[in-house]
Amino acid sequence: MTAVQEASLAARRWGRRALTILSMAALVPVMGGCEPRGPGGHFAVAGPACPRPQPTIGVAPQFNAQEQEVRSLRRQAFHGDFFAQLDLAKRYSGRDAREKNLDDPVEAAAWYELALSNPDGYAPIVAEIEPRHGIGRGAIGGAGRYNDCREAERVGAFESLERLLNRMSSDERQDVRDRVIYVLSTQGAPGFRTLARLHDAAFGPFGDPVEMTPVDPHPGRDLKDLEPPASATLFTRNDVDVYLYNYLAAQAGDVAGFVMLKDFERSGPDRAALSNDAIAKARRWVPPYEFYPPKAPETGVPHSDESDPQGEVGNIALTRISELPFQHIGAALAYLHVIPHPVAYDHELSTNDVSAFQAMLGRPTSGVFSPLEKVRAIQYAAVNGSPRSQLTLAVMYAEGVGVPRDYARAFHWFSEADKQGSAEAKYAMSTYFSLGVQGVADQDKAAAVVYQIDSALSGFKPSAQRLREVLAQVARPVRPGPDPRTTYPEGGYR
Repeated sequence: MTAVQEASLAARRWGRRALTILSMAALVPVMGGCEPRGPGGHFAVAGPACPRPQPTIGVAPQFNAQEQEVRSLRRQAFHGDFFAQLDLAKRYSGRDAREKNLDDPVEAAAWYELALSNPDGYAPIVAEIEPRHGIGRGAIGGAGRYNDCREAERVGAFESLERLLNRMSSDERQDVRDRVIYVLSTQGAPGFRTLARLHDAAFGPFGDPVEMTPVDPHPGRDLKDLEPPASATLFTRNDVDVYLYNYLAAQAGDVAGFVMLKDFERSGPDRAALSNDAIAKARRWVPPYEFYPPKAPETGVPHSDESDPQGEVGNIALTRISELPFQHIGAALAYLHVIPHPVAYDHELSTNDVSAFQAMLGRPTSGVFSPLEKVRAIQYAAVNGSPRSQLTLAVMYAEGVGVPRDYARAFHWFSEADKQGSAEAKYAMSTYFSLGVQGVADQDKAAAVVYQIDSALSGFKPSAQRLREVLAQVARPVRPGPDPRTTYPEGGYR
């Protein structure tokens, strides 16, 4: 797919979202809109909300229907749908008796935060709309009332988020923050720009314009004079992270990210001086999770990761998963106790085996592995501590097989495998430090020598040729083995 085709697809996608918003705006007058609750200018959260399209699946409380509805909402929410994010947060809040099995305060808070930071929730539909408390009053007809409804939805979301965060420990709040960062990182450049705004003191608590924040100051008092709400402290305001996320957006080829980066640099000499440190951090940056989430929830309905490979590079990398010898996927499934012992070929798996793993991921149980699910098998085993899968995943990132080439993530997984004593990982780490790779690992000859010695003591003779063989493991086509039923120990490659 060419850059022109990608731009065309993006334009059509945003066009569909704009059409949905305008259609909703047209429905508001018909459905009554939202009623003001008083002189403060906010709206009754319990009153009529913005209209939603009818769900494709009924609202009966049966588990299968519920799981399908939640998965459908997650798919839309991962792709930036403001209303899907709100509805998902309400379901996970467990306030509806029919949704008690979904009750998950951390997950609810993450989606409330994502909805509140979503520009689709506060960007005016028409140019005449006046900001803050006058929302919609400069507009006429359905569009103005639709803006009123969105503000009411955001106020309700803010109040719900405050209730949730005020009952959480610092560890739980960190979990909320990590989930938000991961989801936004899967959205590419727009998500990185949102993360930059969340850390920028020039914006409101949710990366929104200050005059449009749902946090309502007391009359005559500025927001800065109040004790900050819990949601306003979820992301620490600091210039380094602003630069870092704008830099990541610009690196993704985003013009808006590049413009914001340059504006940030020109806003002051101190900020311009941050560039070297921030760029160094950006080159080492990896998202909090390999995929969402790193562990199964306790509620029964899995938190499925509905993100898609990003762009042409991601799709090409995914098609290359066929180059990975299936024995590594089989070993990962055995480590996860999906199957009793490792297998070397995919035909040795039953449809029930595949369906069992798909259910763990919260994906449709088709009984047939998709390319993405093969990648997830390696990732799932890696995050759960399999040194073999950690080494395999590191090589996949180094080679761009199944996942886009990413030296920072390769370095991370080589490091994790190294902590568990993998001799191959130790030597790969020595190469990172010896050469200095893409700014990920600074050149450090002393560290390289230490890793080489440790690697030799682990029974792995360090040599450039052997490292090339390790890196070629996932790129080598499968050769006929002596017996398809042969199994391999957890320790390493064959």
